[in-house]
Amino acid sequence: MASNKIKSSGFSLAKRKELTGDDFYDVKTIGDLTVAIVCDGVGSATEGAQAAKRTTNYLMNNLKIRPKTWSIEKSIISFIKSINAILHQESQVNYQSTELVTTLSIVIIEGNQLYGANVGDSRVYLYRDGTINQLSLDHSMDEAGYENVLTQAIGIDKDVEPFYFENIIQKDDKILLCSDGLYSLMSDDRLEKGIRLGAHSLVKKASALMEDNLPDDTTAIVLDILKADEYEILKQQKLPIPESLKSGQNIDGYTLEKSLIQNDRTWLCSKKTKQYVIKFAPLECVENEKSLDLFVKEAWNAKRLKADFFPKAVIPKNRTQRYYVMQLFKGEDLDSYLKHKKLTIDDSVALAVTLLDMSQFLLRYDLVHGDIKPNNIMIAKDDDENLSYKIIDFGSITEIFSLNSNAGTPSYLSPERFQGESISESSEIFAIGVTLYLALTGKYPYGEIEPFQTPSFKSAKKPSFYNKNIPDWLDSVILRSIAIDKEQRYEHYSEMSYEINHPQKVKAFFNKEASLIERSPLTFYKGGFIIMTILNFILLVWMNAK
Repeated sequence: MASNKIKSSGFSLAKRKELTGDDFYDVKTIGDLTVAIVCDGVGSATEGAQAAKRTTNYLMNNLKIRPKTWSIEKSIISFIKSINAILHQESQVNYQSTELVTTLSIVIIEGNQLYGANVGDSRVYLYRDGTINQLSLDHSMDEAGYENVLTQAIGIDKDVEPFYFENIIQKDDKILLCSDGLYSLMSDDRLEKGIRLGAHSLVKKASALMEDNLPDDTTAIVLDILKADEYEILKQQKLPIPESLKSGQNIDGYTLEKSLIQNDRTWLCSKKTKQYVIKFAPLECVENEKSLDLFVKEAWNAKRLKADFFPKAVIPKNRTQRYYVMQLFKGEDLDSYLKHKKLTIDDSVALAVTLLDMSQFLLRYDLVHGDIKPNNIMIAKDDDENLSYKIIDFGSITEIFSLNSNAGTPSYLSPERFQGESISESSEIFAIGVTLYLALTGKYPYGEIEPFQTPSFKSAKKPSFYNKNIPDWLDSVILRSIAIDKEQRYEHYSEMSYEINHPQKVKAFFNKEASLIERSPLTFYKGGFIIMTILNFILLVWMNAK
């Protein structure tokens, strides 16, 4: 497995000439976490191999669904204690002795932070600057001749106390997880020399030392840190946050010209002959670490998310204060534009394409914009009067499926967001639909919603009710995107994008509450004709019978 920050390798050999051993290992990327696990099933226990596999899989599966409010430390320790209790109880019920027993070493990397724990004598090492250091603690007896006797292992007792540790990692570090089959044969000197070639090389060298007749199962995982996490580096920088800013002030060569927002934290500035926009961290970041985290993430996203629909942004390497700089996009925001003019059909379609392309781009990073609305869309004309768009506000960008209730503006929030549901493609599509509706009609489909208001959603009128130029297919696309019932709404950006680009494929959209005459006038009148014919026939028969 490899990523752009961490490269991993893993390898295992069974002892002697056996085809399978009692060791088990795995490495996975779970969200923004890299997780590596080595388990060494205790050979004296009849189900050691099963215990090793089950412990590894249990930890991996539970880390995928860990509560978001849990710290990594709490997750590691809680899940280890849980699988220990499960295996111990099963052993007692099924075997009346401890047969499901394994050692464990686990590391989790998030950003530049290393979290780890071990139970038993499987180890974790950190290799840095040519030297290898053991991070884990062996749970084994100290007495001579009893070094291989474990004092703790998963499943050996109803309670377990993992050894937990943390560390900061940096570029070119290597982390080694291994069973005792490796380090009992390889000295620290051999480990230092072999780790650079990866897990396969380490295990094969250990096997060669014993003429390919290993006395014990031997397993290794090596994690190579290819580069430091930029977000964590930015966060750890000790940079002052200016309390006051004024016109004419020079900061790192950027001359402040005019405040663009009332809080005086975003300025028009110039450097040499070019103009830029410079954004400083809010004052609350001085005392509030959460606010600082949000600004660092905003600056980091602004820098790394490079696409035509975003303004270019940089974080100067030698800055002396906490800020970032953006390209100046000369134009006005769509909200100001709509105060004196509506968008044409073609310009609205182009806007929809831009917003959907932007959303699909962010999805590759597991992100959403979080606050799509006219105020966050910059609009400009070229010499041929063609409109172009840039999406702004990197501060609103957040992880998809986030429960961040602060993200978004009430009038653009989907009904389920008011019920506390997470941000999704569907809720972002709703915001896109409201933006298009407003751009074409000058009206909100469900009225303007004030902060802290609990809205009641009633069926929206067709956009063409207000703007007769809107074709039927675009009516249907917009109505589907803003459907109150999310089951009727587009679920994925790709679905809406396909219909925007293929008008001839768009089917008429009707709300569930729509009457038959609205959904199918022809069927309504046909049905009515048939019913009237039957009634007339019955009446005729009745009259003749009299």
